[in-house]
Amino acid sequence: MTIRQLSKSIINQIAAGEIVERPASIVKELVENAIDASATRIGIVTAGGGKNLIRVTDDGRGIKENELILAISRHCTSKLSDNIYDIHALGFRGEALASIGSVSRLRLLSRAENAAIGAEILVSGGRIEGPRPAASNCGTTAEVCDLFYTTPARLKFMKTDRAEIIAVTDTIKRIAIAFPHIHFTLSGPDRNLTEFAATGIGPQAQTMRLAQILGKEFTDNTIELDAKRKGIRLTGFASIPSYNRGNSLQQFVYVNGRSIRDKMLSGAIKSAYSDVIARNRYSIIALFLEIDPTDIDINVHPAKSDVRFRDPHLVRGFVISSIRMALKQAGIRPTSTSTIAMLNAFQPHISPVASTYFSPPASLSDSYYRPSTASWIPETAYPTDRPIIAQSQTFKEHSIPVLQDMQILSADLMSAPIEITHTSTLYPLGTARAQIHQNYIVAQTKDSLIIVDQHAAHERLVYEALKQALYAKPLASQILLMPEIVELPEEDAGRLLEHTATLQKFGLFIKSFGPSAIAVQETPAMLGEVNAASLVQDLAEEIAEHETADGLKAMLDYIAATMACHSSIRSGRILKAEEMNALLRQMEEIPESGTCNHGRPTYIELKLADIERLFKRR
Repeated sequence: MTIRQLSKSIINQIAAGEIVERPASIVKELVENAIDASATRIGIVTAGGGKNLIRVTDDGRGIKENELILAISRHCTSKLSDNIYDIHALGFRGEALASIGSVSRLRLLSRAENAAIGAEILVSGGRIEGPRPAASNCGTTAEVCDLFYTTPARLKFMKTDRAEIIAVTDTIKRIAIAFPHIHFTLSGPDRNLTEFAATGIGPQAQTMRLAQILGKEFTDNTIELDAKRKGIRLTGFASIPSYNRGNSLQQFVYVNGRSIRDKMLSGAIKSAYSDVIARNRYSIIALFLEIDPTDIDINVHPAKSDVRFRDPHLVRGFVISSIRMALKQAGIRPTSTSTIAMLNAFQPHISPVASTYFSPPASLSDSYYRPSTASWIPETAYPTDRPIIAQSQTFKEHSIPVLQDMQILSADLMSAPIEITHTSTLYPLGTARAQIHQNYIVAQTKDSLIIVDQHAAHERLVYEALKQALYAKPLASQILLMPEIVELPEEDAGRLLEHTATLQKFGLFIKSFGPSAIAVQETPAMLGEVNAASLVQDLAEEIAEHETADGLKAMLDYIAATMACHSSIRSGRILKAEEMNALLRQMEEIPESGTCNHGRPTYIELKLADIERLFKRR
């Protein structure tokens, strides 16, 4: 078969296949061009899901008339010097406009700063018309029509107009989060107007932009991130553990302002929350990494959505430790969504006999008048520092008075009236007032009501104590009578041997046994009888995919979590007042105690103002 040179149009169409995947890809490239041109207002208009029309208008610096022909030519750019690693702009390859023009009808209308008149150039399937003078405001308008009309087969791979519009909207949201000082509008006949007003520069402006896109609920349930290490700075916002989602679509990661999707960073975020969120749940996070451009390689894929780090282990460890430290410093904190759900769960109703409940006789006006099957605690019960974890296996049944329906406590038990100004209510989780259904502790703070799941809360406390005991020193291992030889591909064996020091900390001792085999000498004692071959193979696969051996630690943590679950206070256990308060005090000392080992919330909070609204007092 004869070798021949491909035509320019075919070359452009091949390149377009990497860059122009769908309408959202075109929007991304055009909007990034506008940002690089220092635009402060960017408008996006679409029709037919972007397949019929995409128009992006900005008020940036514009393009000179004599440079328009270069702008739509391949490998022509104003954003790159002779150093491919010294990249400070979103675009730099000089391929986007040429690729778009090869598979659509492209019109580029622009007026440069200080120019008296604008100019336009047309590109239709790679054929160029112009440039020629045209009326224009300062800035640039890029209009793309009839996408893939030169390659109609590719239209078959497009999704519905609605799906394409959703993808375009998601793309704009991801870009808008990183640039809160820019005003964005999305409009067109196939969508309602969406507008993100400029909020300025700085952390407060970033918070306002996130509230625009993710809602105020996000900013109410997140903590701010700000950390530095070895020339890398990390800023952003991370959700508290009890505020999470069923997928990772609301995890936004940026490197030098560029939105990326990186498996290593996604894994780092997952690891940072591994102990406080269920495995099938995901945090909500906006993460901004600022790093020297020479320490990263963004030229990995034409779409520029991937990145490689010179020292990925440093970056990964930095992200994990920064998020964990921020969560720890934030302390225990309830999610506002739990309060909303609790409020919605209350359905006020009045029965024919209710008036007798709401109007007790005068002689009972100072008493605890509550119809329930609960253990009620007199006001004189003070919080204590009694170590509840150490007593978890030695709890005894206590004869706390149990109220039957409509039964009233005796006078001697209710001698001390409730005073919400009591110093004990100044604790974050307040003072225990009751235990209901032998599982839920009701506590009172100065301005709220707290309900604690005693089993879930104690499970977290026991789990944290177990981990501290486990990782305070290298884990115990068990020596195999005969080392087990595991055959592996040579590259997998090499990866495992690079992590021997880490594996030894968790009780797994391995050594090389030839170029493509590993000898397993000792295994973690916690695992008991273990299939060493299967364990080593799983670790090799994890290292190959994520460049980390965290899988072994995850297995040990799972065992510790199971032990904690079975050794914590069970539902149905009646607790003394001091035991309940000791549990509350220890929860306050452990930031992770807002969720149990399985990611469920351990407590919910209902503010006094919300209670008053329920009773129409506000």
